[in-house]
Amino acid sequence: MDLGFKDRIVLITGSSRSIGKTIAETFAKEGATVVLNDVLKDVLDNTVNEFRDKGYKAYGYCFDITDQQAAVAAVDRIEAEVGPISVLINNAGITKRHPLEDFPLNEWQQVLNVDVNGAFIMSQAVAKKFIERRYGRIVSITSINAEMSRQTISAYCSAKGALKSLTKSMATEWGKYGITANAVGPGYVITDLNRTLAEDESFSAWVKSEVPLQRWGEIQEIANAVVFLASDKASYISGHTIYVDGGWQACL
Repeated sequence: MDLGFKDRIVLITGSSRSIGKTIAETFAKEGATVVLNDVLKDVLDNTVNEFRDKGYKAYGYCFDITDQQAAVAAVDRIEAEVGPISVLINNAGITKRHPLEDFPLNEWQQVLNVDVNGAFIMSQAVAKKFIERRYGRIVSITSINAEMSRQTISAYCSAKGALKSLTKSMATEWGKYGITANAVGPGYVITDLNRTLAEDESFSAWVKSEVPLQRWGEIQEIANAVVFLASDKASYISGHTIYVDGGWQACL
């Protein structure tokens, strides 16, 4: 199925590794020009070179999405040097683990700054371009933890819940400009953030017993949902979070 990305420029934040990298490569395989982002230049350059070696149209821009001035300047540079952005994927995110009663304020703020403020900053910067062109697609990566919590990740749960609500606000306010905004919420998917949990035999057995599909999710399954929501096949879907969770929420 042709999803219509051959003439599209897609910006993916936090895309040198893990979910972001797989999302970027999935877009590239669909013919999109992908713009990768990371705060680690060496890692970013390696991924861009890897993509180019595979024949993908790929560019890399190293900047901190929580620095509004840097982010706005980067968006301007991308549009001047690569071309008009059609799709923004808010993928960059972090987590910290502490009991809620002992959660350090500075680490709480770090999580919310990257996971919520960064998505707001990037969406606002790119939306101003979308508004001029009366077209744009925004897809943000939330989490199953936007709906439920687990011990020690209160900051992450709060941030992902806020990002779910921000997605609704973007859809509400920017829909009149031809912009759609949606989110994808992974369930238990093996990533760099939770690899230690996946390698814990007892925890992994618990996941498989709770999830109706009886397995962990794969990163590619997240990427497939993101690419669909960013395509014109999903042109009348906006303001929603699609949970790619193996049916977990259905049986809670």
